[in-house]
Amino acid sequence: MSATPEEPVDPTQMGEGQAIAVLTSGGDAQEPVVMSTTPEEPVDPTQMGVGKAIAVLTSGGDAQGMNAAVRATVRVGIYTGAKVYFVHEGYQGLVDGGDNIRPATWESVSMMLQLGGTVIGSARCKDFRTREGRTQAAYNLVKLGITNLCVIGGDGSLTGANQFRTEWSELLEDLLEEEKITEEEAQNSSHLNIVGMVGSIDNDFCGTDMTIGTDSALHRIMEVVDSITTTAQSHQRTFILEVMGRHCGYLALVTALACGADWVFIPEMPPEDDWEEHLCRRLTETRGRGSRLNVIIVAEGAMDSQGRPITSEDIRELVATKLGYDTRATILGHVQRGGTPSAFDRILGSRMGVEAVMALLEATPETPACVVSLSGNLAVRLPLMECVQVTKDVTTAMAEGRYDDAIKLRGKSFENNWNTYKLLAHVRPPDVKSNINVAILNVGAPCAGMNAAVRSAVRIGIIQGHNMLAVHDGFEGLAQGLIEPITWAGVGGWTGKGGSMLGTKRVLPGKHLEDISLNIAKFNIHALVIVGGFEAFVGGLELVAARQKYEELCIPLVVIPATVSNNVPGSDFSIGADTALNTITSTCDRIKQSAAGTKRRVFIIETMGGYCGYLATMAGMAAGADAAYIYEDHFNIHDLEVNVEHLLQKMKTTVKRGLILRNENCNPNYTTDFIFNLYSEEGKGVFDCRKNVLGHMQQGGTPTPFDRNFGTKMGAKSVLWLTEKLKDCYRHGRIFANNPDSACLLGMKKRSMVFTPLAELKEHTDFEHRIPKTQWWLSLRPLLKVLAKYKVKIDTEHAHMEHVIRKTGVVAKTE
Repeated sequence: MSATPEEPVDPTQMGEGQAIAVLTSGGDAQEPVVMSTTPEEPVDPTQMGVGKAIAVLTSGGDAQGMNAAVRATVRVGIYTGAKVYFVHEGYQGLVDGGDNIRPATWESVSMMLQLGGTVIGSARCKDFRTREGRTQAAYNLVKLGITNLCVIGGDGSLTGANQFRTEWSELLEDLLEEEKITEEEAQNSSHLNIVGMVGSIDNDFCGTDMTIGTDSALHRIMEVVDSITTTAQSHQRTFILEVMGRHCGYLALVTALACGADWVFIPEMPPEDDWEEHLCRRLTETRGRGSRLNVIIVAEGAMDSQGRPITSEDIRELVATKLGYDTRATILGHVQRGGTPSAFDRILGSRMGVEAVMALLEATPETPACVVSLSGNLAVRLPLMECVQVTKDVTTAMAEGRYDDAIKLRGKSFENNWNTYKLLAHVRPPDVKSNINVAILNVGAPCAGMNAAVRSAVRIGIIQGHNMLAVHDGFEGLAQGLIEPITWAGVGGWTGKGGSMLGTKRVLPGKHLEDISLNIAKFNIHALVIVGGFEAFVGGLELVAARQKYEELCIPLVVIPATVSNNVPGSDFSIGADTALNTITSTCDRIKQSAAGTKRRVFIIETMGGYCGYLATMAGMAAGADAAYIYEDHFNIHDLEVNVEHLLQKMKTTVKRGLILRNENCNPNYTTDFIFNLYSEEGKGVFDCRKNVLGHMQQGGTPTPFDRNFGTKMGAKSVLWLTEKLKDCYRHGRIFANNPDSACLLGMKKRSMVFTPLAELKEHTDFEHRIPKTQWWLSLRPLLKVLAKYKVKIDTEHAHMEHVIRKTGVVAKTE
């Protein structure tokens, strides 16, 4: 998370005396340089907003997760002491005023989290593009004392907001001349602060890794792809899917990665001139390897190198005519914008909403209008117009045929996706073999996304010329010799399959080291890829420790964290955790819905995670829980009493339902049954209780787009790293690796994927409780409590202002 200000600030007071408006629209982002905006005086957060007013509006196209951002903006604004207003119908409501600008209350944003679209409405507004329209909008804000505007939308909406801010003093002068406002009103509203959040399924706003709504759109697309895949296999068909994105190929690219598509067309990188021949050859080769279907993904803005559009119908006609394949084209359309927001988008919207309020209340007249966004898992603030400029630079680069620049300008995340896709789809396996044997195994409990990692590792290995070996049933299978070659076609279609196709067990290698070393020698294994959870990490350590005794174990190995618990040190995220989080969140939605019918009901839900409270905390934030009990955040009977009293007070409001999450190992004495009985007793006559233990459903299901994409990139990166490491370890005709850096864990840390020696991670690990000693997400827990209306002091993420810097037409990040 981003750096904390030098002086403590009470965010609940940041908005005091200011009014904040919220608006939603579309967008995408880039990479940064730090410019601190630390407050100099210690401030009580519950006083920061006293005397201030904030308005929030959504503009342009809707996107799932906008409501989470609106909800967080309203609740944190109220927490800081500010007045908060909804602006209904976007900029049109800002111009029309009247009943379109209404005070927001805590209860008015209840039950918004799980709703798609934008509850406060959005509209295209011609009036706001005129000087007269903006003058009228300024009048409406001045009369209500609103000097802080939070705009949720795309680049057009945010550019409009910046123009409004730039003209503000001139608009006030016009209103004074027309005697519509008084000198005092003009003085009290002398400056307008603007903060933007990018809401757009297209992910086309430079500066942020993910815009609000993108992840949910990918969920909709993958549901369709999975459904189409089954029918396509039945009939040996070729399917062409056209996805949204305007002039940005992000949705198409990630979809292609996540479903293992045969081809993807994106506007940022048109195919070469003879693409028709190349495409037909690729499809024929795929069928020749035994595949019963072909999938081609097309971005709606796709074009050839001459700038001519490439449509799904063009491709359908080409394939049907030239190859004679039974071919269908499907245009997904607005289904991608609809439906329930994913857990990721709810958490993203919530985090951005909090950061937006802080940015508004910390702003000075000299602070540039900014957007709050996400880089890796860090909240960042970026100057709005720099992001808009880089977004325009992408369009310019594409128009001038500088396609490599266009890819780079889209940002590191986009570039990494493109490079991984090219590796997996655009290279034929080489004729020359490396004579290297790489074995891959799954360890620990199964989770969604493991198979995606195995698939990409196998295929990248084959592309590198290696022989890939599948080890069944983890370390036990390695000891028993359950090892066989695995081919390119052997992992076909694995990205969308849940669980572990290789089979997995929790058995550690310690007791089987001799058998394992014998089989490593017997099968001539030169490197190991271990995909799994905490057991994979501990097993890797045991293999490294045994190198002194068993020379056969002196081979490079890499551990890829894959577990729903997200408890592996060295990585902020594990494969599988996102799928489990979405399963819990959707279950909580249904449970809350049932409570809405009966009223005055509290549900206590037990989640998985071992001693790690990641799932309980993040699902609590995504589902709008009243509390989440976890091992890392110690609680006692007094805390339970406070929570019960909080719910008793809540039942007096219009929100007559409660949701409590409990991590399975949060406390040996305060069990799910104990908490259920306590709440039931104390709630007598006011509310009744129900309990659910979610169990193994959290480990099942098809992987989410995030887990498919994450697993694919992790698998590819691990084998490329092993290939380089094998070259370093080659001595006198054999592989010998005994340095600490020859056994690493590949993890996502803040903004990048990093390899960390297993030995180095030992000191950062609580082995008794199987969790890392420090966990980034714990700093989000105060936000969960604030959004549930607890009177707690929060020290928020406090993002730095960063710059998107351009060098020779390409974005560069400087620290």
